[in-house]
Amino acid sequence: MGTRIERTELVALKALDVMKNEIGPDNISITSGFIGVQPANYPINTIYLWTSGPQEAVLLVALKPSVTNNEELHERLRAKLHEAMPDVQISFEAGDIVSQVMSFGSSTPLEVAVQGVNLSADRTYAEKVRGELAKLSFLRDLQYSQALDYPTVDVNIDRERAGQYGLTMSDISKSLIAATSSSRYTEANYWRDPASGTAFQIQVEIPQNRMQSMADLGELPIMPPGASQPLLSEVASLKYGTTPGLIERYNSQRVVSLTANIHDKALGQAGDEVNAALKRAGDPPRGVIVKLRGQIPPLIQTISGLRIGLLLAVLVIFLILAANFQSVRLALGIVLTVPAVLCGVVLMLLITGTTLNVQSFMGAIMAIGIAVANSILLVTFAEMSRHDGHPVHEAAIAGGVGRLRAILMTASAMIVGMLPMALGVGEGARQSAPLGRAVIGGLLFSTFATLTILPAIYAILQRKAKKSSPSLNPTDPASRYYEAS
Repeated sequence: MGTRIERTELVALKALDVMKNEIGPDNISITSGFIGVQPANYPINTIYLWTSGPQEAVLLVALKPSVTNNEELHERLRAKLHEAMPDVQISFEAGDIVSQVMSFGSSTPLEVAVQGVNLSADRTYAEKVRGELAKLSFLRDLQYSQALDYPTVDVNIDRERAGQYGLTMSDISKSLIAATSSSRYTEANYWRDPASGTAFQIQVEIPQNRMQSMADLGELPIMPPGASQPLLSEVASLKYGTTPGLIERYNSQRVVSLTANIHDKALGQAGDEVNAALKRAGDPPRGVIVKLRGQIPPLIQTISGLRIGLLLAVLVIFLILAANFQSVRLALGIVLTVPAVLCGVVLMLLITGTTLNVQSFMGAIMAIGIAVANSILLVTFAEMSRHDGHPVHEAAIAGGVGRLRAILMTASAMIVGMLPMALGVGEGARQSAPLGRAVIGGLLFSTFATLTILPAIYAILQRKAKKSSPSLNPTDPASRYYEAS
């Protein structure tokens, strides 16, 4: 905290050298950096800048396609950077636009925001939360996102002593401004050149090389008009202090945020352990609210929506089948293949060590659609055989035998097509691999269930069914409501 921008630049260059030595200079395509924040000379809102002060730098490193950017590389770089610069805090942030958008404003996948009207109460509880989060071995780069201990020099002016010299607070503050900043920010003073008519801004500023320590600041002369010239140390006490270098607010409440990266842990599992750690930290003080931000809340909402969507999809399929076959029993028999799909998806994810995520949910929905389509084929042919006068068990066998080739061809084509995706070979293939694995596992189990179990279910459900069509259409000759002309 409080590092000058010149020093921060040297630290950033050293960090780049460490990364080049670890990765290899030939494996780095280009680097860019944004170092520090300089005080603006004109009104500007720095909220859209990348850094919060002169002590912070953001480095962007583009690797060549031959280098794999993964957690293993991040771990090696963390070790090397901490070894070379032990006093520097380091955090890896997402470089792709998708991860940045999915974090919803957070610089890392995990952010714990402690907010309230009292900043000291927020920070006290945030320390408890930090202590519990530090116990989680899968968290990396755990740190505060705000500069909470920015170094300052506290000047406590003795007003009675200053009054004896005839000094006012305005006199002392003008001298302090000239010593620590410039008068251009407090008193606009312009001089117009009579020859050219050009206006020049006149400002008073003590050179920085004359203000290098607290002793130099204490020897600053305070100059009231027509009086003696006391030094600042004669009318004030000086000591080092700290102050928040950055104050963030949400809904008008001050926020203290803890950010961290997640290593070798699924996002959903990490969220459960983080919530458990927050419970161990105890209840927050009155008026303090703790919120989880980053990628975990949208993941929870997405998974919840997919679960509801999966149930709604099964329900809609059941209703459509009941209307199509005009039989609740046949619709129930077809829908009973869905548990086989889900079992195959779960078993395949367990075997391959894949997590239950958005991609695997999408794969499960795709597998359910294909499995239901195959079941419809079998049941339709079985019903046609039953209406032709065959017994129920023979009709079930005929449906399975008649559509065996079509079902196997459909499932085999889908499985073979999803195999390259499931293997996760190629750039970016690991993100879509869960979808392919879920489809393959669901189709393997559902195809077996459709050809072996569904005929038995059909025979049980239709053993007391009448040979007449269940149609309610009076113009259908097979309907019991048919009216002869």
